[in-house]
Amino acid sequence: MQIDSDLLDSAIKNQVREPIFRLYGWSPGCISLGRNQKDDFLQGNCDTDVVRRLTGGRALLHDDEVTYSCVIPSSVIPNGETVTESYKYISGILIQFFKTLGVDLDFGENKKVATHFDYCMLLSTGADVCFDGKKIIGSAQLRKNGYILQHGSILFGYDKEFLENLFGEEVKGITTVREILPDITKEDFIEKLEAYIKNLHLPECVI
Repeated sequence: MQIDSDLLDSAIKNQVREPIFRLYGWSPGCISLGRNQKDDFLQGNCDTDVVRRLTGGRALLHDDEVTYSCVIPSSVIPNGETVTESYKYISGILIQFFKTLGVDLDFGENKKVATHFDYCMLLSTGADVCFDGKKIIGSAQLRKNGYILQHGSILFGYDKEFLENLFGEEVKGITTVREILPDITKEDFIEKLEAYIKNLHLPECVI
């Protein structure tokens, strides 16, 4: 995630106008904490690596998923000064990509947040991306000097028992690419997403 930070600072320094998209994974798996999130819920029994993100939100397990990031000037987004609208603009790109796979996603309902949840995917806001009411993409933002860094997790699969033991919470209300598209491999999914983003004209994207 340091690369995301460096890309943001470079874009600000050079006043880059093109959106910069990045796709990546983690080896080994890792937990990222939100910028201001406490880590006491881990209770010292976690042997998974832990990092802290620039962006807010709750903890994510980066394991069987695809992490994306987007650095973009808020001025190129319609109503980009509005946090919700900018979320929907960037996340809307992912929704349109899933349409090319024959999958209709939408934005989750803005529900009252249950603040005891430490795992990001259990929270629901109007900027989340869902399939049939179940969350599949969780995202977070940072704004700096007129630029937005948005990154998030596209859940490809998950180990329910491991997640519940890790966060001490019942995992429900989420779904995965593997559940929706059982015949697609992660490699094929990433290749298709990369090709889709490269063909966007937002203005021209960098990936």
